[in-house]
Amino acid sequence: MLALAQPTPRHPNQYYPDSENVRQYFSAQIRQLSPERSLKATIGQSLVRRSSLQPIEKPIRRSASTVTGRSIPNPAPDYDTTPTIRGDVAQPRALLRSNTDVVTRQPSLTERPDPTEEWEMRHGYDEQYNSTQYLEQLSSTFFMYYTDKRHETGGKPRQQDPNHNPSEWRMRDRLKTVSAALIMCLNIGVDPPDVVKTNPSAKLECWIDPTPVIGTNSKTMEQIGKKLQEQYEGLSIRVRYKQYLDPSVEETQKFCKSLRRNAKDERILFHYNGHGVPMPTPSGEIWVFNRTYTQYIPVSLYDLQIWLGAPSLYVFDCSNAGNIIANFDRFVEKHEEENAEARKKDPNLQLPTHGDNIQLAACGKTESLPTNPNLPADLFTCCLTTPIDISLRFFLLNNPLPCEVSLRDVTRIPGRLAERRSPLGELNWIFTAITDTIAWNLLPRATFKKLFRQDLMVAALFRNFLLSERIMRANGCHPMSVPSLPETHRHPLWQAWDLTIEMVLAQLPAMIAAEDGGPSYEYVHSEFFTDQLTAFEVYLAQGAPNQEAPSQLPIVLQVLLSQVHRLRALILLSRFLDMGAWAVNLALTIGIFPYVLKLLQSAAFELKPVMIFIWARILAVDGACQADLIKDNGYQYFLTMLSPSAQLPVPNQSEHRAMSAFIIAMFCRGFRQGQTVCLSPELIETCIGHFQDAENPLLRQWSCLCISMLWADFPEAKWVGIRCQAHQKLCEMAIDPVPEVRAAALHALNNFLGIPDLTAQVAHYEECVASTIMIMTNDGNSMVRRELLVFFSTFVKRYQNRFLVAAFEQLVEEKEFLVDTEVRSHWNPQHGSLSRRSSKPCSDDDTDFQRVSNGSVQGTVWMHLLILSIDPHPEVAQDAKIIVDYIHEALLASPLGSRAQPLMNDIVRLSRQAAATNPPAASRQPSAAPNGRRTPISGSPAPPTLPKNESYLSAGMRRTASMAAAMKRLTFGSSGEESQPPQTIHVTQHYPGGPKRSRVPEEWSRPPDIHDPESKPKAYIKAKAPKPRGFQKYDPSSAPALPLKSGFFDWSIEYFGEPQMRPNEPDEPGSDDYNKKLWRRSRNEKVLNCTQPLKGVAGTSRWDEPVGYFNNGSQPTKMCFHQFEDHLAIADDRDSICIWDWTNHTRLCRFSNGNPPGSRINEARFINEDDSALLMTGSSDGIVKIFRNYESEKSIELVSSFRALTDHVPSTKNAGLVLDWQQGQGKLLVAGDVKAIKVWNAATEICTNNITARSNSPITSLTHDAVEGSTLIAGYGDGAIRVFDQRLKPSTEMVRVWRKHNQWITNVHMQRGGFRELVSGCRDGEVKLWDLRWKDEVRTIRAVETEGAAAGGGSATRGGVMRGLSVHEHAPVFAAGSSSHTLNVFHTNGTPLSTLSPTIPSTYTGTHLLQSHRHTPMASAAFHPHRMVIAGGAVGSGWINVWRCKGVEGAEEKI
Repeated sequence: MLALAQPTPRHPNQYYPDSENVRQYFSAQIRQLSPERSLKATIGQSLVRRSSLQPIEKPIRRSASTVTGRSIPNPAPDYDTTPTIRGDVAQPRALLRSNTDVVTRQPSLTERPDPTEEWEMRHGYDEQYNSTQYLEQLSSTFFMYYTDKRHETGGKPRQQDPNHNPSEWRMRDRLKTVSAALIMCLNIGVDPPDVVKTNPSAKLECWIDPTPVIGTNSKTMEQIGKKLQEQYEGLSIRVRYKQYLDPSVEETQKFCKSLRRNAKDERILFHYNGHGVPMPTPSGEIWVFNRTYTQYIPVSLYDLQIWLGAPSLYVFDCSNAGNIIANFDRFVEKHEEENAEARKKDPNLQLPTHGDNIQLAACGKTESLPTNPNLPADLFTCCLTTPIDISLRFFLLNNPLPCEVSLRDVTRIPGRLAERRSPLGELNWIFTAITDTIAWNLLPRATFKKLFRQDLMVAALFRNFLLSERIMRANGCHPMSVPSLPETHRHPLWQAWDLTIEMVLAQLPAMIAAEDGGPSYEYVHSEFFTDQLTAFEVYLAQGAPNQEAPSQLPIVLQVLLSQVHRLRALILLSRFLDMGAWAVNLALTIGIFPYVLKLLQSAAFELKPVMIFIWARILAVDGACQADLIKDNGYQYFLTMLSPSAQLPVPNQSEHRAMSAFIIAMFCRGFRQGQTVCLSPELIETCIGHFQDAENPLLRQWSCLCISMLWADFPEAKWVGIRCQAHQKLCEMAIDPVPEVRAAALHALNNFLGIPDLTAQVAHYEECVASTIMIMTNDGNSMVRRELLVFFSTFVKRYQNRFLVAAFEQLVEEKEFLVDTEVRSHWNPQHGSLSRRSSKPCSDDDTDFQRVSNGSVQGTVWMHLLILSIDPHPEVAQDAKIIVDYIHEALLASPLGSRAQPLMNDIVRLSRQAAATNPPAASRQPSAAPNGRRTPISGSPAPPTLPKNESYLSAGMRRTASMAAAMKRLTFGSSGEESQPPQTIHVTQHYPGGPKRSRVPEEWSRPPDIHDPESKPKAYIKAKAPKPRGFQKYDPSSAPALPLKSGFFDWSIEYFGEPQMRPNEPDEPGSDDYNKKLWRRSRNEKVLNCTQPLKGVAGTSRWDEPVGYFNNGSQPTKMCFHQFEDHLAIADDRDSICIWDWTNHTRLCRFSNGNPPGSRINEARFINEDDSALLMTGSSDGIVKIFRNYESEKSIELVSSFRALTDHVPSTKNAGLVLDWQQGQGKLLVAGDVKAIKVWNAATEICTNNITARSNSPITSLTHDAVEGSTLIAGYGDGAIRVFDQRLKPSTEMVRVWRKHNQWITNVHMQRGGFRELVSGCRDGEVKLWDLRWKDEVRTIRAVETEGAAAGGGSATRGGVMRGLSVHEHAPVFAAGSSSHTLNVFHTNGTPLSTLSPTIPSTYTGTHLLQSHRHTPMASAAFHPHRMVIAGGAVGSGWINVWRCKGVEGAEEKI
């Protein structure tokens, strides 16, 4: 190991920035925090991808050098704090940290440094703090933990609106017009009696002049009819058209009935041209002829509706057509009334319907058709059937500017309507896009869907009807329709239509000249679609405020038909779909699905990424597209892309493969045809290969779920998976660093269970899987544990009989546990050992049998279920209780029920007796027994006092005795051999120290507060325990059912329904969350700028200025200040936490931590303090909990909870749980009454390191260095202090041990800022300062005089035992609480600054006078991390005192 540089002298005015929240970037595994934080899909170069953090290499530090400085003992250090050196190259470590430590030095006249202070940075950190490059690395990056979606939702999918149908965009009642009757009542040459025509007047009918020529009337009529049919065929060629020219009333009745008979339930088109007959009557009658054409015969709407029935589409092109619309519904209602009366007489009578009718009329009730000679007489029909021709003519007639094009020239525009690249085809294409867009923007969604997406003929007619409304209104008519439409003639897109026509007409002379043999001319295509795509892109850039539908969406749909604009349109469409489910629903409603389905047949290489993205978004909203994908083998598109050999024209190929895996999983979900066509060893092996993709957890997650959906309820696929060893590979994912991947693997393994033929081979496979994943019971993520319980429930249901035996044998063991004499000494304070005979039979004859579940997989799973039934997370515990309840109820209903019921009754009775003899009480720790009595193994809770009416099957009881027995068996193990003789295991309680180095009093190795009085139960009011978001309590009255249902797959689907291409709302500039975050950052900087210059004042001034005094209501044991908010968290000696606004003396919130009886809160920490902080608590039973919105009783929620101390290794149990939080690395260091220090990673939520404690004594305190984050320091109950380097291998990770203290280490703490002092204190009152490089202490200070010590010879105040030690994070001060009601504040150089005595209301008089009580010891004290403030409280009192350093008033006022 290399030698390290000697400490460098430091000038008093030289500024060193603090390093309290150093952000170290994780390595490859930790970098993938979760699928939500992983890659966000990118499609081509036009899609926006979230930027990902890149590690910044740290400069290599220089080798050792000798610098003169002060004399320090042992000048040859044996521990190097420099980065690990392997070979000749230093291993770089990326350091990222919070802005909270980067502050500007603000000179202050109030700063009075001690001229005798030796100004230097401890532990050799000078070089880092003098490096400009290093300081640049320590800025601007914030890592927040426990804020991912899995923590916000707990892995529960969103509640779906029961009224919302995700497939409502599909046309379930799609109709088509199959027949059309074209009735032409022209009677050429004879004008109707009620019509007065102008001269000249409009003459053209279907663009044909019907002026009679002698002998040609019939031919002209036939030409007009044929032309009308051709015009309609341009709208829909599949309709059967029939012309009826000047029909009689008998003919009308005959063909109408014939049409309905042939059409059956499909739609009929009835086109009526009444230009040669009288106008409709006020009652809505239309006119036809008699057989001899000598009379006009009226046809009532009542009869017409009977003849045609419904559904029908009516087009009325005649004057006064509004009379028909006004009376049509009246006759429909009359028909319905008659049908209702008929059904009363005969309910089985089949009657025709008349309600589904659509009508289009040319004008209003009193309006006549236009007679402009420049327009056709059938202007309305021309608008409906030849919109391009009439639009060109209308434009020319209304164009005020001179134009070279005549009305005759407009008929010579080249091209065909079906050719979109020709001028005429392009006009028709643009017209379709414009009219669709106008309807989309103005019509209600239901009306748009009915008129423009249900029937091709109806859509074409209504599209053209929008044009007729514009043209007819310009000529004095107001077209009418049923259903009625809003006004559309003023829509701004009509101006775009006029511009398009003008651009075509401007080129028309040159095109006509080229067609006539002149110079060739190349048509310049319209920029309409390009401009509209640009407008759509602008809409997307604005972020769709208020989820407003884009007006250009129908145009984008039309653009997909063009290869020129298709890629750009698809990219923009994908960006729109990425906005969420509402955007996908809009796109499906507009009709995007047939287009993207057809594009799966395209071989275009550049379209593949965007098509994968679009289909992923569609399936995330509507998974009922499986039958569509199987058509034309569309699913093969995604199977090909899933293969690693497939190449995509984008850099992020793994994300698109993850989307492909998602699409295949959705395709197979509950769809046997999809499972069958996808089943192949190649697909399973491909998914298994993706398990090794360390860079993309989303791909790993969906590869697991793809296998899960492939073999769900599909035995053939399971056997293929077995041959590919897929179940073994999935078991290996149990230690994946991403919780979502671990949960996905469990989901797949759960679906693996259930091969119908349960042979020994199948049972072996399934039991191997169950035994392998049992380690996941200790997973730190509740979502994973819940998914594990879903697997266990399926496993329990499949092997129910074996679990009944295991449960019965567990009951027998519980009874033995309670009736055995030595076990009952567990409840006797006079005994201190535990004896257990693993197979001793009970006294009852019916329980004398040979046990078969010992050592079996089912028996072990049953014990884990009992443990999970008292899981700290309510949802996990509730699910486990359902499984346990199910087995116990099944046990009572089985043949073993007659034996099980007495066992349960005996267990309840014995537990009540034990509870009555030794009622549980809140103590320092369940196992911290001051009288030396034997304590429950591994922190198992003591049996509660049960109500008299509580049965064994009621909630609560079996979670205690069963838990104790299960924990006992897991601790000591159980024999799988029935022939093994009974064994007795003794665990003798002994107090800390292990093999003591010398004979010292036993009291020295015990916690200082072990004799503190307990709170009076009657005076303690239990608070409400927060629940997770969306927690639903199980109804105990309902019968438990197995297997449990998993919501993980539905929850995972939501990822593809959420925006991925743009920043989250808190990261979006201008959003409310973003502005709040900016304000908090600014506030934090202000706090730092105002408090950093006060460190010198803090070391030279008194700390006795009172600034706060309030009653907590219960005795405080732990306190913690928030760095920036005015929040003070106070944990009491039971299970409650109070959040105070310490500046206003206001209690903001009080809640319960949910501790079991006999345990209490040991630690409280704020995390994520740079932004929205969370509160972390640690309890003496080994549980860690994290709360959100901790300052509000209405909105507080449990974010996460897990058993941080999972090893059930007996130790000298007196410390409970101690923890330290590393915000920079996201690591939680946990230790206590176990023989190891556990390192939990907040990003992965698993224990990543187990550091051997190397002592039988409990660990009483933990701290770490905030610069590298790799060094941790632990204080022990025997007075030892050990230093560990996590970068080294386990055999050499302990790099230093100090044994200078003789008694219990009260606290050891390394400052996050300031001089980085490492301070330790033990119960005898000694405080020592350390340097990691040296074997001996730097300085020893007696902060509290021991009882009986001489008053002289030291500067400390007489006070007996040191109750606690608190160190300021930045200022060179610390405080020691004594057992004589004093809190002594010292400078780190040993100079005493103040002696504080908390004041509490007098308990000796009836007054409310305040006075000090010298006989009550200090309970807790804490410094504010930045401000020069300290809080403290005494034993037996709930009053909290807050003091401030004198001389900092000005800075506090600025804050």
